[in-house]
Amino acid sequence: MLIAQITDLHLRRPGQKAYRVVETDRYLAPAVAALNALKPRPDVVLISGDLTDFGRPEEYATLAEQLAPLAIPWYLIPGNHDDRQALRAAFPTHDYLGGPNQAFIQYVVEGFPLRLIGLDTLVPGESRGELCTERLDWLADRLAEQPERPTLIFMHHPPFDTGIGHMDAIGLSGREALAALVRTYPNVERIVCGHVHRTLFQRFAGTLASCCPSTAHQVALDLRDDGRSAFVLEPPGYHLHLWRDGVLTTHHAVIGDYAGPYPFHEAGGLIDE
Repeated sequence: MLIAQITDLHLRRPGQKAYRVVETDRYLAPAVAALNALKPRPDVVLISGDLTDFGRPEEYATLAEQLAPLAIPWYLIPGNHDDRQALRAAFPTHDYLGGPNQAFIQYVVEGFPLRLIGLDTLVPGESRGELCTERLDWLADRLAEQPERPTLIFMHHPPFDTGIGHMDAIGLSGREALAALVRTYPNVERIVCGHVHRTLFQRFAGTLASCCPSTAHQVALDLRDDGRSAFVLEPPGYHLHLWRDGVLTTHHAVIGDYAGPYPFHEAGGLIDE
C-alpha cells in the first residue's frame, strides 16, 4: 500500500497572496500533477489540513477546482485555517465529512491493508489545536473495534513540541491523553500530521509521529529560543508512506522540475568520469 500525504495548501483565490507573498493557488496544480505521475501511483492521498488560508467559500471553490484532476482517491481533514461547514459545503459528495449537526470531522477509511483514521484538531478562531474528551472518546471507540489491525492516524496538529518556538506556542492540547490511549494500542503504526510546514519525526507513545512539508511555503528552520515567526520559499514537498511486509517506510519528496535522473552505471560498468 502506498499513501501520499500533502498538507498546508493555504489555498487562496487566483491573484491573492498568503502572508503578502505566496500565491498559493499556483502551487497545488504542480503537486497534483506530481502525484498523478508517480509510478507506482499511490492508493490514496491524505490531505492533512490548512486546506485554505481563511476558510472562505470562494477558497474552497478554488480547492475543489484544483483537486478535481487528482486521479487518486483523496481524503480531507481540517486544520486551524479551515472552516468545517464551508469545507462540507464545497465537497457535498465526500460523505465522510459528515453533516452540519456533527461537531467534528472524524472518520475511518477501510478497504486498505492499513486502516486509516482521520482526527479533527480544529479549534474555531484559534491557531492552536485540541483533542478534547469527546474527540478522544471517539478515537478510543474506533481503536477498540480492531485492536490488532495495523492503523495509521492522520490529523493536522502534531502531538509533540518541535523546537520551533512560535509553532510550539500554537501546538496541540490533549496530547497527554492521546499518548495514554495510543500506548495501549501497539497496532498504531504512525501518526502523520501537518501544521509545521516541515519534515519532522519524533517517537510518541510507543509509535512514531511525523509532520509533512507544505505544498507551498515552509516554516523557517530556526531553533533559537527567541527565533522569530517566519517562512521561507524552500521547495514544496510531500510524503510517501509505503506499507510493505508489515513495515511502514516514509519518503520525503520535493515538487518541481529537476535535472535527471542519471544512471549510476553504463551498460559496460561504472561511469568513471
